[in-house]
Order: sequence, then C-alpha cells, then structure tokens
Amino acid sequence: MHDDGAVTQPEPHSPQPAAPIVDVEEPLPPIPKRTILTRIREYFLGEDPTLLTALVPTCFLSMVLYTRHPATNFIFDEQEALLANPYVRAAADPATKIGWLQAFTRDFWGLTSDRTIGSYRPVPDIVWRALWKIGARDQSAFPHDYLNVMLHGLNGALVVLLVLRWTRDRMTAWLAGGLFVATAVVTEAVSGVVGLADVLGGTGALLALLALNLRIYIMPLAVFWATMLGLYSKESALCIVPMVPLAALLTSQITHPQRPLRWARAVVAAATTGVAFVFYVEMRRRWFPVATPAALTIEANAGKPALARFFAAALRWYAQPMLPHDPLNNPLINASTPYRVAGALRVYARGLGQLIFPRTLSGDYSAPQEPIPSRLIFPESVLGASGLILPLVAAPVVGLASWLRWRREGKAALPEAGPFRTAAEAAPVLVIRRFAPAPLIAFCLMWIVISYFPVSNIPVVLPTVRAERFWYFPAIGSAIVLSLCFAWLFDAGRKARALPASVALFVLYIGFQCFSARMHAFDYKNDLAFWDATRKAVPYSAKAHLNYSVMLGARGDLEGRLASNDVALHLAPEWPMASVYEGDTLCRLHRAPEAVPHYLRGFELGPNDQSLIALGMQCLWDEHELVEDSPVRAQLQEVADKFPGSWVKYLVDDTLESGEEYKGVNPKYRPRGYNEGPKKDE
Repeated sequence: MHDDGAVTQPEPHSPQPAAPIVDVEEPLPPIPKRTILTRIREYFLGEDPTLLTALVPTCFLSMVLYTRHPATNFIFDEQEALLANPYVRAAADPATKIGWLQAFTRDFWGLTSDRTIGSYRPVPDIVWRALWKIGARDQSAFPHDYLNVMLHGLNGALVVLLVLRWTRDRMTAWLAGGLFVATAVVTEAVSGVVGLADVLGGTGALLALLALNLRIYIMPLAVFWATMLGLYSKESALCIVPMVPLAALLTSQITHPQRPLRWARAVVAAATTGVAFVFYVEMRRRWFPVATPAALTIEANAGKPALARFFAAALRWYAQPMLPHDPLNNPLINASTPYRVAGALRVYARGLGQLIFPRTLSGDYSAPQEPIPSRLIFPESVLGASGLILPLVAAPVVGLASWLRWRREGKAALPEAGPFRTAAEAAPVLVIRRFAPAPLIAFCLMWIVISYFPVSNIPVVLPTVRAERFWYFPAIGSAIVLSLCFAWLFDAGRKARALPASVALFVLYIGFQCFSARMHAFDYKNDLAFWDATRKAVPYSAKAHLNYSVMLGARGDLEGRLASNDVALHLAPEWPMASVYEGDTLCRLHRAPEAVPHYLRGFELGPNDQSLIALGMQCLWDEHELVEDSPVRAQLQEVADKFPGSWVKYLVDDTLESGEEYKGVNPKYRPRGYNEGPKKDE
C-alpha cells in the first residue's frame, strides 16, 4: 500500500529459469530372439497360406520323396505311352503330318480309333509332345517324370487352400496338404511318367472343388473348365460329376455362412458338371468314333431286365473305347459276376490298407498275384464291402444331421455382415470350426468310394486287376479325413497335457509314409531295378519275373534271364509270352533244339501274336534251324496249318518261303527292340 492509501497489486514473481532437460536413456526391452522353430511356426501358422506360400513346402516335399534319377530310362508302360507314341514323337519329326489338335482324334498311346487299345486322354499327350518338342530324349525319362513331381506338389498346395477354406484352421490345412503329398500309395502315379494322367485329373478335381468357393454367378464357368481338364486328362475324373454338387450341398454353410444357398449351389454345380460331361462324351464320340462291343448292342440285351438294358444303353452312349482283355493282367475277366465282385472287393480292401499303411508297394499285380477268389464271402471281401457301403449310407445321415444342427445352432451364432465387412470376415472362426468336421468327413469318405468305384472292376471289367495309381483320387479324401483326425488328436493332447505324444504319433505316421514313398521311388532308378523290386514285392506275378528276365537279357545275363523266365513259366504255364520267351532265351544261348518245344507251345497258345511269332522265327532262322529238310520246318508247318488265316500261318509260310530274301522274317513284321521308338510305318 502506498502512502496515499492506494492499493497496488503485487508484482508477479519473475519466472524461474527452466530446469535443464536431462536426456536419460531408458533401456528398451530386449528383442526376443527368433529361432529357426519360431520362423517355421510363423511361416505355417502366422498367417493364412496363399498358393505361393503353400507351393514352396509341398513342391519341396514332393521333390524329396518322388524325384527319379535324371538319367533314368523309360520303364514299363512309359515305352508304349511315349517311345512308341506316334503323336508324341511327331514333335521331333517335321515330316510327320500329325497336327497338335490330332490329340483329340487319337488314344492315349497315339493310335487312331480303328487301332486303339483304349484310354482316351488327350491332355497328357499334348503335354508330352510339348516336352518332346523342347528337347526330351529317347534314353532318359527326364523331364517327363519331373513334371509329375511338380504337379503333385501343386495339387498338395491346392489341398492346403481347399481345407483352409473348409475349416478356417491353418494347422488342419497344412496337415492335409502334407499328408496328401506324402501318401505313399500315389508313388506310381507321381514317379511313373504315365501317371501324368492321374495327376492332371487330380488337378482338375481340386480346381472344381475350389471353384465352389466363388460367388454363385462366377462358379459355373470355373467348375466347367476344371471338369473339362479332369475328364480330358483321365477317365476316372468322372467322379467330379456327382461329387462336386455333393460338395456344394454339404459345405455351403461353411464356405458361404451368411447365405449358404446350398440347394441352389448344388443344382448349379450339378448342371455345370453334367453339361461338361455330356460335351466331353459327345465330342469324343465325334472325334474318336469306336465300334460298339457286341455285348452292348440292343439285340444282345433285348431279353434282359430293364436295369440291365438301361446300363447297356448308357454304356453304348458313353462309347468307351475297347479295352484290352488279357486274363494275365486281369484274371477277373474270366470270373462270373459274383466272383468278380468278390475279387474286386478284396482288391479294394487291400488298397484301403495301402492307403493308410503302405507296407508293400509294387508297380504290378498281374496274375496269379490277384487270382479269382475261391469263395464269395471271406474276410477281405467283407471288409471291402463294408468300406464301400458304409460311407454311402452314413454320408446322407451325417449331412442331414449337420444341416439340422446348423439351422438350430449355427445361424444364431453368426453376426450380421455389415457394409464394410464380408460374410467370411463376419463369421467367427470358432463357429465354422465347430460345424465343419462332420460334413467334411462324410463328404471325404464318399469321395474315396465314388472316385475309386469306376476303376474297381465292379461296374465294368478293366484291363488291370489292381494298380496303385488308381488311388490318386481317393488319396485326396483320405488325406483330408486324416488331417481332421490328427487336428482333433492335437487338441485332445493339449487339453490332456499329452501334446508331445500326439505330435510323436503324427511324426511316426507321416514318417512311415515318407519312407515308403521314397523307397518305392528308388525302384524307378532304371528298368532293371524296377522289375527286380516288383518281383520281390509281388512274388506271384508272372509278368514281374518275365520282365525282370528280359532286363537281365538286355544286359547280357542270359543265364539269369533263363532262371527268372523259368519262374514266370511255372506261374503262368498258359501264357504264350512265357513259353516263347523261354524258347528265345534258350535259342540265344545257342540251345536251339531245346527252344523248339517252347516256341511251338507258345505259337499254339497265341497264334495271332505277331511280335512273339516273329521273334521266335527270327532266332530259329539265325540259329540255322530252318534249313531245308530240317524237322523243325515240318513241326512249324504242322502248328501253322492248325490256324488258317492266323498270323502264325502267315509268318511261318512267308519265312519258310522267302527267308533267304529277308534273312529271316520280313523286317516290317519284326518286333521293336526294347527301349525303341516306333517304326517308320507306324
């Protein structure tokens, strides 16, 4: 206060200087070290796999398990399918007037419809011709075999994506892809060049199933082209036609939870696959016309029941090219229908066993390894019937129960899809996982049955009684079922604090599959190794022993060839080739007089087998057994006269009359040498 009494405001305090800012470095938390296991876990489980990220491990696993040696030669059916295939070899001969599109007018072996031995598969032929164009060679199966390996890896990646979409679970998806790639029973299809048809057919089937995830107005186009790829690759892709609509019916609530439209999607899928199938058959009938077998004509079926007439009419329309009927390759050809079915059920049961536990794998199962059964009911026929019928009965029940449960519980658990999120994003993953396993298992078990049924020898008789490549399609279903089972086992193990035991069981199982696959792939090192492994795996296969003997003979071991040929002749005494090759071995050992009875026996058993007769006649000529006044000439003439109009009659007469001019058999009738391409006139 001043002296005059005025009140004054106190002056503000002068600001204090700010305290200096001290830069104190606080230690940051340590960055966790990323171990190899952490990186692996992040790769597989850190985010949803894409096609590219799935391809890397599946292709790598396929390469490790199935790659053949780059110098391996063409083995078994690969020789006829590629070396003797005029369509494929035309790529290396500009003078050959066989256009690329003629693949649709020829069979799997490059033959025209009037010479076909069955199997209409244009897409693999086109692929082989393209590979031949860029430098494939007669003496090495590479890169044809390597293409199968990479495509199998691609199919494994497609399985990963498919199961991820069906289960919304990364672990289950990776398990399914790995189990499918490692399924050892598919080794024949993947390591064998001819298996390209099965692998490409599997690609078409997987793409068709994946197409069901698309919107309903886009889905038909994708399903159509995937179905066409499958059908033009392998006839057994016929399973796509009924199974894709069934997949739409059973999985729509999983793939499209907000608007399943299951019946609409199933009907659209059925119409699409049906149109694709009809188009395929009608085009094949026009591009590759074949004669109707006598057993399927209207006259032959006139007095049969309505169901039999309908089945014959369906087969007439389908116009399947005539297939070879050789009792040695398929003894069920000579069985009555009940015994054929019993034998087929036994083969099916054994195939299911190989699918799960591939203790023995082989490239051949010809007679008498898989004979006609002696009775109708026995353990394997019962097991086969159960494995065939139970999934067909259970699947509709499981499907109906799942649908009712979804209507009662599933839809109420789903939130509404907002304007800024899709139905898939709105669907809680746990809800999808809760309702996915039952319909998926039902579908996959039906997939195994339906995809195998056309090649089971039950509806129609096939040229082959049993082949492991037939299991490529069923392996897709079995891998998905096993992945769901192992995923459940891991969850149960985690809850029971026994996860290491569950993981150990899985590692043991897939390790055995991988070991079996790799060991069988080693059998494809070369033709000798292949048939040596085959005769040991199936000791009652006459063909395995005979082909092994041929491989020994090609390497100069005629004594070894004779010993193995003896086994084949003992197993199949009525097989013309076994008798003729026995004689041929003795003849090449300069024991021609001992060879003559075997030649004569073989000529009588197969009077129209041109190659065998020419082979025997040529060796007898070279060994000077057909000189004038030789008793062998009279013996041959006696056999030939029994079969007028046959090849044995023609070749014996021609060689005895004109042998001096041709130095034996006319060269145009002589058989091709082993590992040799087609002749000029082919």
